[in-house]
Amino acid sequence: MTRAIALPGDSKLFEIRFESIGGLGAHAAGQIVASAAVLRMSLNGSHFSSYGSEKKGSVVRSFVRLSPAGRAIRTSAPIETPDVIVVFHSGLLAHPATLAGMRANGTLIYSGHPGEVPDGLSRLPSETKVIRVDAQTIAAEERSRPNAVLIGTLTAALPFLDRQAMLATLEATFAGRHQEAVAANERAFLRGAAETEIIEKVGRASGDLPVLIANPAWGYETAPIGGVLPTPGNTAHNDLSTSRTGWMPVLDDDKCIHCGMCDMVCPDLCLVWSTQTDEEGKPTVVLDGVDYQYCKGCMRCVETCATEAMTRQAETPGLADRLRVPLYPDLSAAGGGKHAN
Repeated sequence: MTRAIALPGDSKLFEIRFESIGGLGAHAAGQIVASAAVLRMSLNGSHFSSYGSEKKGSVVRSFVRLSPAGRAIRTSAPIETPDVIVVFHSGLLAHPATLAGMRANGTLIYSGHPGEVPDGLSRLPSETKVIRVDAQTIAAEERSRPNAVLIGTLTAALPFLDRQAMLATLEATFAGRHQEAVAANERAFLRGAAETEIIEKVGRASGDLPVLIANPAWGYETAPIGGVLPTPGNTAHNDLSTSRTGWMPVLDDDKCIHCGMCDMVCPDLCLVWSTQTDEEGKPTVVLDGVDYQYCKGCMRCVETCATEAMTRQAETPGLADRLRVPLYPDLSAAGGGKHAN
């Protein structure tokens, strides 16, 4: 039997926005939270997600609205001024859109390693409550997914969310298709609720953060005649590092035979090669390393490597910067790495 739940401020909707990348389970997380609220907590709720047609690693935003049983939800627009933002990958905090519209009295939950606080958090209002949980590590240790961990953190942070209702919905979601994941998800959920850290005095802004509205540089009124684009985009300036889901390929120079099989399967051409001279004085092409600015962490190079020169390692803070070999050293964005100038 369900019981009535009182939301903070019954006169308005309570809104949660999940910021993530494909593969971490943000869509499923929003679906579970909304389903638990409606089916087991006597609340009204809605959920939908926004994502492109790209493969794993693309940006995903998931939206959950909750309201008291007596108030209908009559909007399906993206959530611009959330009460809570849940960030699945700390790398997303560098993008202004991730925190846009954050309420001064709101709550930010983000997945990140213990230690240094990301610079992007300084844009937050000073009154915002900031909670950190190492969802990637917990999920890996429990053989679960980051979404189970972050649902646990969210439930612990919001007193009106019923823990048993969330756990029951989490179990029901996976029991039919992935029965083996039920116990692991419960352990991850409980650790996500318990193993959190409050980050004090990190925000420097005052008042709510402004809503970020994208204004395209070219439109029907401003585009040149004929639709000519005088400043086309260049993928060399892309940064795909936030697409990695906690793992990265690492090269062992001593094991590499420079066969080029990894380069054949890499979808983003992030492997860096150079021409050197072998022992007989002949020119030869060798693999120098990986430019992690363009690496999504798909691990195809690891799966293809016959000598285990490429291995899958957990991405810890600063590791990619230390090992990065710039593919385009002359670009202003290039920097760091063992071959950097």
